[in-house]
Amino acid sequence: MPEIMDAIIISSFGGPEVLQHQAVYKPFPARDEVLIRVRAFGVNHAEMHMRKGEWDEYHPISGLECVGIVEFCPSGDLAIGTKIVAVMGGMGRTRPGGYGEFVSVPLTNVLPVETKLSWAELAALPEVYCTAWTCLFTVLDLKRGERLLIRGATSTVGQAALNLAVDAGAVVTATTRREERFEWLKSIDAVDVVREQDGLAEYFHAITPALPQEFDKVLNLVGNRVLLDSLNLTKPGGRMLQAGWLGGLAPVELFNPMVEMKPGVHFSLFHSKALGSRDFPLSGIPMQEIIQKIEAGKWDAKPARVFEYSDIQNAHRALDSHNTKGKIVVIH
Repeated sequence: MPEIMDAIIISSFGGPEVLQHQAVYKPFPARDEVLIRVRAFGVNHAEMHMRKGEWDEYHPISGLECVGIVEFCPSGDLAIGTKIVAVMGGMGRTRPGGYGEFVSVPLTNVLPVETKLSWAELAALPEVYCTAWTCLFTVLDLKRGERLLIRGATSTVGQAALNLAVDAGAVVTATTRREERFEWLKSIDAVDVVREQDGLAEYFHAITPALPQEFDKVLNLVGNRVLLDSLNLTKPGGRMLQAGWLGGLAPVELFNPMVEMKPGVHFSLFHSKALGSRDFPLSGIPMQEIIQKIEAGKWDAKPARVFEYSDIQNAHRALDSHNTKGKIVVIH
């Protein structure tokens, strides 16, 4: 007889009130999967779009990431009781996600960790730091001494990217719409902070030589709205990576690369749903080292808001506000 568990489901498309607790069958892992007892999970903007019916794919049990302990691992690769972080692998998209008491996840999308961080603190890390690390060092191939522009640096991925890039010896310029966060970004070693705006390339050109006109690497977390502008801020031979959609999901209309792209600029896209795939394996991400630096106080990665599992609707209301200034976490 299948066991029953509690899960939060998207009962219909709409506001936070459509997230409802429901009894569902507890998953049973396949040979190449692991069953996780979920202790906490981060809340992501993609889940807001899924809840509203604005995403290309979704599962009624949402949740792109979670942290917890191994309940059962058929292959024996992970011992029962092992503390883990899990991210993507179809979670919340093509299979049940982390918004349940238990979740079954492909082994390729799970990392065992040792840490003294609380479950809430640990849950703020998987999607954010795995995405930021992959963007910077796998796709952008960021090197020490290179000039990096992070557009949307006060987003959760932006903050993680700033920490990682500075630690790697890059020279980082950050943008944000929040002028009250300028000094905070400088305090974590952004060499320059600029107000995020349309036409940023023209702004940089107007104030030269105070700031560089072009960057070796650009991480665009704002999205399509500033795609062309970000390409213009990248030097020939440099790389521009788009990995976020803070500015909305509207497409770039009438994009003509022959006219609007600078010769020699490399343009890439990264979506965190690729994490754990053959091309972007989690095994290449130094999560244990990242956790150790956070435990040592090198970076502040604490969640901005923590909600109880029973309070998921208010967690999504905070997400909808776009005003939490950091990661939202839900704990069991």
